[in-house]
Amino acid sequence: MDEKERSDTKEEEGTEIWSPKTDLGRRVQQGEITDIDEILDSGMPIMEPQIVETLLPNLSEEVINVRRVQRTLDSGRRMRFSIMAVVGDKNGHVGVGIDKGVEAGPTIKKAITRAKLNIIKVKRGCSSWECGCKEAHSVPFLVKGKAGSVEVILKPAPKGVGLVAGDNAKIILDLAGIRDVWVFSRGHSRTIINQVLAIYDALKKLSKFKTDVKASAIKGRPKKKNGS
Repeated sequence: MDEKERSDTKEEEGTEIWSPKTDLGRRVQQGEITDIDEILDSGMPIMEPQIVETLLPNLSEEVINVRRVQRTLDSGRRMRFSIMAVVGDKNGHVGVGIDKGVEAGPTIKKAITRAKLNIIKVKRGCSSWECGCKEAHSVPFLVKGKAGSVEVILKPAPKGVGLVAGDNAKIILDLAGIRDVWVFSRGHSRTIINQVLAIYDALKKLSKFKTDVKASAIKGRPKKKNGS
C-alpha cells in the first residue's frame, strides 16, 4: 500500500492526519525526539497535543468534574458546561485541563486536549523511613501544593500503604504513577477543582528540585558556564 492509499484509508476511518505546525512537532514526527522527558526537562512549551500522543501512546484519560454554569443575559439564561479532565501514563507523567463550552461532548475533548498540553514530569522515589525498597512508588520528599483556599501536603509513604487520599486526589495521583502516599489537606477541600489543582501544583514542585545538565541541548545551544 503506497502513501496515497494509506492517506485515503485514514480519511475513510475518520482518523485525522497530523501536519505539524511547530518545529518541535516536526522533529517529533521525523523521529529526532523520541523521549518526552527531553522536552519537559528543556522547558520548551508543547503547543500540539499530537506531540504527547506520539511520545506517550499509552496515555489514559479521566473526566473528573462536569458541572453546569449559568449566565444571565438580557435574552435570558445561558447554560454552559465546565469540565475538568486529567491525563497520565501512570509512569511519571500527568496533565490537568479545564474548558468551558455549550455542549458536553466537544468540551470534554477540549479539556482533554488542554490536559495533554499541560503534561508535566513527576519525580518519584522511596524516601519513607519505614521503607527501603528503593523503588519509585511514592513522592521523594514532603511537598506542599495550593490552589484557591485548598492546601495539600504530600508525604512519602512506605510500600503497601496505598493512596491515603480522597477519591478525586486518588485519580490524579494514580495517573501520575504514584502508588503510596499520605495526603493531608485543609481549606475548602470539598471543592473538587481546587483539590485536584492543589495536588497538581504539588506534583509540579517535585520536578523543581533537579540536577539537569542537558536542559539546553534540545534547544540547540550549549549551556553557559558560570563566569563566561
